[in-house]
Amino acid sequence: MTSTNLKISIDASAGSAAPYEQLRAQIADRARTGKLPAGFKLPTVRGLAEELGLAANTVAKAYRALEGDGVIETRGRHGTFVAASGEGPAREAAAAAQVFAERARRLGLTEAEALTAATDALRARYATG
Repeated sequence: MTSTNLKISIDASAGSAAPYEQLRAQIADRARTGKLPAGFKLPTVRGLAEELGLAANTVAKAYRALEGDGVIETRGRHGTFVAASGEGPAREAAAAAQVFAERARRLGLTEAEALTAATDALRARYATG
């Protein structure tokens, strides 16, 4: 069973770790390595369960464990997202960058256009003299 969106694979063979633990470990690893960037919206519990052929309770258990570890955060009706890592300013900057990315996409900017806008703003703000 594989999730096309997240590239998650669940090994259902005997002797494998419990499916919720496989899911938890793979999402945590992808978040830690940046393959799932801060602010990445995860599928709904029901949606991911259907995609992987798992019970919704199995996915919910993995999500609860990940949330308890600070890897993901649930934002009510807005969904579940990969949490910003780090402390204080780094975490706040990652959250602000996510808001910018969402707004740029809604405005119809390409990734290159959004990156140019952000780079120009940073250069203007950090310019010396």
